[in-house]
Amino acid sequence: MNLNTPAAATIDVAQVVLQSRGYWTTVWQRLSRDKVTVAFAVLLALIVLSAIFAPWITPHDPYKGNILRRLKEIGYPGHLLGTDETGRDMLTRLIYGGRLSLFMGVMPVVNALAIGGLLGIIAGFVGGRINMLIMRTMDIFYAFPSVLLAIAISGALGAGIGNAILSLTIVFIPPIARVAESVTTQVRSLDYVEAARASGVSSARIIRVHVLSNVLGTVFIYATGLVSVSIILASGLSFLGLGTRPPEAEWGLMLNTLRQAIYVNPYVAALPGVMIFMTSLSFNLLSDGLRSAMDVRL
Repeated sequence: MNLNTPAAATIDVAQVVLQSRGYWTTVWQRLSRDKVTVAFAVLLALIVLSAIFAPWITPHDPYKGNILRRLKEIGYPGHLLGTDETGRDMLTRLIYGGRLSLFMGVMPVVNALAIGGLLGIIAGFVGGRINMLIMRTMDIFYAFPSVLLAIAISGALGAGIGNAILSLTIVFIPPIARVAESVTTQVRSLDYVEAARASGVSSARIIRVHVLSNVLGTVFIYATGLVSVSIILASGLSFLGLGTRPPEAEWGLMLNTLRQAIYVNPYVAALPGVMIFMTSLSFNLLSDGLRSAMDVRL
């Protein structure tokens, strides 16, 4: 059959669509069989939904305390998870704290994904001096541990949610750019990319049609794993006074304000840390599950 005929082109498109459907069907089937990933995905969904609908599901005002009921134990009547150092309901504070903790954990990764992904794709596709300039600049940031770099930038900019997000964005741009550059370098040498370039297709169209479809999946999965690190770093900044400020509900800040109560009521004082651990673990295992499920060869 002549492959240049409309009928042949229609057959080729149909085959591509069927292969794509088969790929995503296989991915979904493998993901659904991974009980660990599904369990933590459900847990993460519950945490996110509870944070979104916090005003409608929380039993108390997150900012209103009662000094006569401070540091009550877990299971105290009217306060399922006890109260904090000023008598505020811990369950309410934990649910509301998920709002800021998730926002400060996800936003830096989203920003870094857009900026670092773009820089990595440009560096990998163009190559040469552009690649050298971008990647050597990224390597400068690798000279500093991520925790110290985030603290240094936040300390220089000053405390605040915006400055904390900016500092974490700067921290996550280099690793995402490196992954994007590595994958793009591999994709640009593939036969169909070389054929598109030889046929006179513009670089912008090649990147949009051929490169992005192969790069974004890998970079997105990698970025999903970084959210767990981002939540821990954001909580650490708030714990040090470089993120949110009292009386805002945020898990890292709650750990800071409850640190003296660990000698009086250690179980209540540990609850924000448990939330940080469970949320970061959920993102990490979800990223691993997605990576395993998408490693499919048709």
